[in-house]
Order: sequence, then C-alpha cells, then structure tokens
Amino acid sequence: LEASGHTVVEGTDGIHGLEVIQATNDARLVICDVNMPRMDGLTMCGKLFEIRGGKSVPILILTTECSPEMKEKGKAAGVVAWITKPHTPEKLKAAVEKLTSAAA
Repeated sequence: LEASGHTVVEGTDGIHGLEVIQATNDARLVICDVNMPRMDGLTMCGKLFEIRGGKSVPILILTTECSPEMKEKGKAAGVVAWITKPHTPEKLKAAVEKLTSAAA
C-alpha cells in the first residue's frame, strides 16, 4: 500500500490498533483481521464505531474467516468491506482505492 502512495500506520494488536486509530484523526481507512491478540478485530471495530458515534472511518476486514454469521457481526460493528485470505495484492489495492476515494 505504501508503494501505491498510501501512508500506513500499524497497530500490534486489537487494543493497540484502537489506540492508534483514535490518535490518528485523519485516518481514511482501517484494515484489520478478525483474529488478533488482546482484542479481536470485530470488537475493536465495534468500539471504534461506538466511540465515533456511528460515524466510523471505513473498515475493511482482511481475514481467513468467511462465515455469513461472522460477516453479519462485522456489519453490525461498522465493517463496510470484507476480503478473505488468501488474497492478491491487486484485490487489496482495488478495495483500498475504492474505499478511500469514497471516503474523500
């Protein structure tokens, strides 16, 4: 993503990710996995959604999880896009471009 001109800021786990997102007021997109240490991705997304009063930055989940139930939980937590691993760099880049241009 950096090679495509995007600035990337990383969190080491769900709790750190939430802290990083809160500290980055100009974030245009959040990409996270469902399975993360200390706080799973859906919980992190739900907390971000609550903190921002339902006006969260667009969230893309990049994960091995693909069940319809998991995706529904994601929607409830503010997730707007879902990519199942394994993925191609082109697919991720296309999704990022679409979501960041829509958020601009």
